[in-house]
Amino acid sequence: MASHDRSHHGSAPSAAAADRMERFGVDVVELEGLPFLDVDPPGFVELVISECRAGRGGWVITPNTDILRQVHEDPQIHELVAEADALVADGMPLIWASRLQRTPLHGGRICGSDLIFSIPAAAARAGLSLYLLGGAGDTGEKTARELVGRHPTLRIAGMHSPPFGFEKRPAEIEEMRAKLIEAAPDIVFVALSFPKGERLIRQLRDALPKAWWIGVGAAFDFVAGAIERAPEWMQRTGTEWIFRMVQDPKRLVRRYLVHDLPYAGVLFADAARRRLGR
Repeated sequence: MASHDRSHHGSAPSAAAADRMERFGVDVVELEGLPFLDVDPPGFVELVISECRAGRGGWVITPNTDILRQVHEDPQIHELVAEADALVADGMPLIWASRLQRTPLHGGRICGSDLIFSIPAAAARAGLSLYLLGGAGDTGEKTARELVGRHPTLRIAGMHSPPFGFEKRPAEIEEMRAKLIEAAPDIVFVALSFPKGERLIRQLRDALPKAWWIGVGAAFDFVAGAIERAPEWMQRTGTEWIFRMVQDPKRLVRRYLVHDLPYAGVLFADAARRRLGR
C-alpha cells in the first residue's frame, strides 16, 4: 500500500509516524501523539506474517480507550506504548476520534481478541510457530488445544503461565527468557493485563529479536471459553464495553464510567481541535 501523509491533517508527520510509514508501507494516523497504522484486520495479519517470514521482528500493542487514557495521564505509559513497532486501534472511540479529526482510520478496529484467532490461522498456513505466555491456571493449555483443534498444522512452540507477582522476582523473568530462547517461536502471544504484559515484553523481546510479540490481554480467556465475547453487533457499534461491564461489574464499572467515559470526551475535544487546525 502506498504511503501518504495523513498523520497531521496536511502537516508533516512526526518522526515516529514517518518511520512506521516507511517500514510498513501503510498510512499512519496519530492519536495522543502515537502513530496508529491504518490497515484493515486481514491486511494487518498479512503484515505480521510477511515480517515474520522475512526475519524482521516486532512488537504489537492494540490500544483501546482505557489504554489511551493511561497514555494521556502518565508520561511513562506514553513512553512504553511509543516503543512498540506497530499500534492498531482496539476501540471504536479511537476510530470515531480519527474520523472527527479528518484523518480516519479506514481499516477500522483491530483487537487482540480477534488476532488470537486470525494470526494462528495464518501462522498455520505459513508454517510459523506460536508461544503462549500468560493466562491464569490452565487457560494457556486450553487455548493451545482449541487453536490446534481449529488448525491441525499449527505449531505451538511452548507455553508458560507466570505466577502472581512474577514481575518482582528477577529469577522468574530469567526463567521465562530461557524458555523462550529454547522454544524459539516466530510469534509470542502475551495474555497479561496492561501495562504488566507490555512491560514484560519490553524486558524479554531482545531474547527473540526476530519474533513478533503481541499483547492480547484477556484473549486466552475468550478462546478457552472462560469469558463470553460480546455479540458481533455490539462489537461493531462500540457498545462491547457495556457487555464486559455487566460481566465483571466489580472490576469494570469504575474503570469504564469513572475513568474512561470522561477521557473519551477529552479525546473527542482534542480531535475537534485538530479538525479546526488549532
